[in-house]
Amino acid sequence: MIRKAIALTFLACAALSIPASAQTVDELIKKNIEARGGLEKLKAIKSMRVTAKIHSEGMNLPLVLQIKRPGMVRGEAIFQGKALVRAYDGETAWQINPFDGLKEAEPMSGYDAKEMLYIGDLDGPLVDYKAKGNTVELAGKEELEATPVYKLKVTLKDGEVKYLYLDAHNYLELKETWKQKGDGKATDVDTVYSDYKAVAGVMIAHSWETRVNGELDDRTSLEKVEVNISVDDSIFKMPKKTQEKKSSGQ
Repeated sequence: MIRKAIALTFLACAALSIPASAQTVDELIKKNIEARGGLEKLKAIKSMRVTAKIHSEGMNLPLVLQIKRPGMVRGEAIFQGKALVRAYDGETAWQINPFDGLKEAEPMSGYDAKEMLYIGDLDGPLVDYKAKGNTVELAGKEELEATPVYKLKVTLKDGEVKYLYLDAHNYLELKETWKQKGDGKATDVDTVYSDYKAVAGVMIAHSWETRVNGELDDRTSLEKVEVNISVDDSIFKMPKKTQEKKSSGQ
C-alpha cells in the first residue's frame, strides 16, 4: 500500500507539472515542431533513406524505405529471398507483391494506397496542417503507461481520423492510433514510438511497435537513417509491364 501511495503521489505531481500554457492545439503543435528540431531543420530534409529491421513472428525482415519531397516514397522488404515493393510517385501508388503472385508492378488502391501517401509526408500531418487540408482538435489529456500525454484528434483531408499522443513534458509523439478499414470491417491499429535520436538536428523515433486489435503485430528498429542523399525520381515510378515493353519495342 505504501509503494502504491508513493507511486500515485509521483503521478499526481507529474500531472501538476504539465505547463498550464500548453492548452491550445496550435500551441501544442508549435511545441511538437520545436521538440522535433524546429521547422527550419525539418524543411531542410529533402530526402531520407531508412534501413531497418521488422521483427515479426520470430523473423527479422530487412526493410529499406526511401522518401523524397514532394511526397514520393518507396519501401522494399525482403522475405524468403523475395522483395515486396510498395511505392508512390506523387500520382500513382503501386506494388510488386510476389507473395500474392504478382511478379510485375500493379496499381494499389484503398487503404494500402493511402498509407503510401501518409508515409511520403516527411513532415507529418501536424506541420502546415491547415494548408494540407487537415483539422486538429485537442481531445483531452490522459496518461499513457504513467506518462501524461496530450491527445490530438487529426482528421486528414481524405476524411481519415488519427489520434496522436504527445508527451506532456517533451511534446514528442509517443503513440498514434487509427482504424484501418478494409473488407467491410475496421481494424484498430496502435503504433507506440520510442528511442528518439537526433538526425541532422531532427528527433526521429528509432524504434516502434505496432498492435492490431490490441495484439502485438510487429516491432521495427532503425539501423541507419540517411538524409539529403541523392535519390533518382525514377525509382518511384511504376515499371512498365513486360508486354508493354515488348509492344513499344523496348
